[in-house]
Amino acid sequence: MAGVVHVPWYATGLRSDRLAAALGDIARVAMRYGARSYSVFRYQDDRYKFLQTAEFDSHEQWEAYWNGPEFRDFRVICSGWYQVPVLYGWTDLVVSGSLEPAHAARSSISEHVEGDLAG
Repeated sequence: MAGVVHVPWYATGLRSDRLAAALGDIARVAMRYGARSYSVFRYQDDRYKFLQTAEFDSHEQWEAYWNGPEFRDFRVICSGWYQVPVLYGWTDLVVSGSLEPAHAARSSISEHVEGDLAG
């Protein structure tokens, strides 16, 4: 069953910028393991706190990513940059939405209207 994984990270002293960069790199790797999407959030009220998310079709894909060589290397190289334990949560996506950029929304609306009027 498809799901979204939430991984909370908390940086150790003076390592939050390095952890932010490293999380950005490792988050992208999820796409190699079949992720539909990935993101990393950094909290504004606590610059040491991060939330990594990734959407996968199956829990097996997530486990392959989490236990894969890239993430193992990440944990070795960055082991002193975050607090342990790191406990992820597999969640069901109930609803989501987004807005298109204004220029993309305008072009798709005009194409749709022209197509409807012409045909």
